[in-house]
Amino acid sequence: MELKFLVETSARHIHLTQEALDALVDHPEGEHAALSVRKELSQPGQYVSNTRLDIYGPLNPKTNKKGCIKGISILGPLRDHNQVEISGTDARTLKVNAPVRESGDIKGSAPIEIVNPENGKSIELQEGCIIAKRHVHMTPADAEAFGVKNGDIVRVLISGTGRETIFGDTVIRVSPKFHLDMHIDTDESNAAWAGGECYGTIVK
Repeated sequence: MELKFLVETSARHIHLTQEALDALVDHPEGEHAALSVRKELSQPGQYVSNTRLDIYGPLNPKTNKKGCIKGISILGPLRDHNQVEISGTDARTLKVNAPVRESGDIKGSAPIEIVNPENGKSIELQEGCIIAKRHVHMTPADAEAFGVKNGDIVRVLISGTGRETIFGDTVIRVSPKFHLDMHIDTDESNAAWAGGECYGTIVK
């Protein structure tokens, strides 16, 4: 039996610390700002919040304008670092030099401005904007079944979509807290026509 996993499209999103959320979102004095759940995600404990923010790239001296993408969801729960995950197409829109990185690897990544359109509050991150490296979440039991380990780089075949595609440079991420699935960004999803329910397999 061929082992396979669900392939999910991870759209652009924001991760924030409590400090950053407090700086952006109105909240009662003496209390912390909080996120509310709009939709649970496949990874246990992860969710899309109801709060949406705008992001801005650097000022273009020729046009005196900044590239902007509006209405980006914050994912919860809150983290110990701020991170904005976008696609390559988004990076060109914003005019930012966002590197391809694993989540959490933000040192020296692109700066970005985050703005709350409801109250005008904003923060400027000196680093934290990345294009997320495509990856497969696995439990230790899943990794054993697939014959891989945490940090392995594999090739994944996505077929049955009408645009069969093999994605190299896919990192395996293993944790007992994970649920088995692959995450690709919107550019990758469009290339493989993987917006609906589709599955991937590791190929040699």
